[in-house]
Amino acid sequence: MEDDAPVIYGLEFQARALSAQTAETDAIRFLVGTQSLRYDNQIHVIDFDDENNIINKNVLLHHAGEIWQICASPADKNVLATCYSKTSDSKVTSCGAVWRIPKELQAGSHEVPDDSSNSTQTLELLCHLDSDAQSNMACVTWEPLGDGKKVMSLADNSLMIWDLQESSTKAVLSSSATLEGKGQLKCTSGRWSPHHNCTQVATANDTAIRGWDIRSMRQIYCIDNAHGQLVRDLDFNPNKQYYLASCGDDCKVRFWDTRNVNEPVKTLEEHSHWVWSVRYNHSHDQLVLTGSSDSRVILSNMVSISSEPFGHLVDDEDLSDQEETQRDEKTKEPLQDSIIATYEEHEDSVYAVEWSSADPWLFASLSYDGRLVINRVPRALKYNILL
Repeated sequence: MEDDAPVIYGLEFQARALSAQTAETDAIRFLVGTQSLRYDNQIHVIDFDDENNIINKNVLLHHAGEIWQICASPADKNVLATCYSKTSDSKVTSCGAVWRIPKELQAGSHEVPDDSSNSTQTLELLCHLDSDAQSNMACVTWEPLGDGKKVMSLADNSLMIWDLQESSTKAVLSSSATLEGKGQLKCTSGRWSPHHNCTQVATANDTAIRGWDIRSMRQIYCIDNAHGQLVRDLDFNPNKQYYLASCGDDCKVRFWDTRNVNEPVKTLEEHSHWVWSVRYNHSHDQLVLTGSSDSRVILSNMVSISSEPFGHLVDDEDLSDQEETQRDEKTKEPLQDSIIATYEEHEDSVYAVEWSSADPWLFASLSYDGRLVINRVPRALKYNILL
């Protein structure tokens, strides 16, 4: 099989929740959550064997309800949080909880994908993230560089920071803030910045993006009309502290410098329907992934606003004379932004895209029909970035 060929895995159920297993930096592992009204929902732990180009999986039962979002702990690879909806007395509520993968599966024993074995394990509930006042949780995210003891949740018009105690079996609300403004304000997504000692978060509600300092729980910036329609997702540039990407129902992807929020630094208009997900590559921040209801995944090279606008910086001592001459010619002007590739292996809305935490050149995308596709950055571009 050629090196850049995609690998496809089909779940039996509809799905929209995807996360890389953040704390796992050796194995390529993703978590996928299902949305089924009739059957017990599941989390599929997907291991990708990149030498043989095959997928191994384990299935965990998530009895609590339909999974809308998964977020893996940055510190403990066996702990994850989910946002899910449950129905009781014909009323649907959205909740959040923290779970542990059972011990039997922690060592990484796997079935092969077509094995119909019935030995499905159940996730162990550690704690709920529900405050009495809120009933519609939209998003859960961990403090990115921490010890896995701090979690942010967004519900209705509230932003809440939780301290996980007693081996994550108890969640204590440490601080909260309320969105203020006209009408019924409702958070749709949020992201915790890896910069500023993890003291800043961003939230999206309707067409606005707000920045918060979690020490004071005060708003520090507001981009009122970041998008023409609903903002769906946010991501911080891992290497440039004030840079933030957003995407939304206006089919656009926008890049912001939060010190000057009057206008975006850059706008991408490559998708033809709602853009649900945007992700910066963790190592090479010029690589940006987006997924949309147009069933496409687009990989963009946003090099002009990256941390290396003149290309990869190499020590002069490591270069031969010829390479140095080539490098000097190359670095006279910033490199041009471009669309690297458009991936069309999906036939339904792509709700999530995620980079692997173990391999910076590999990513997964998930469409609503339960199709997970694993792809690689094209080899030619990879060597272009590295050399």
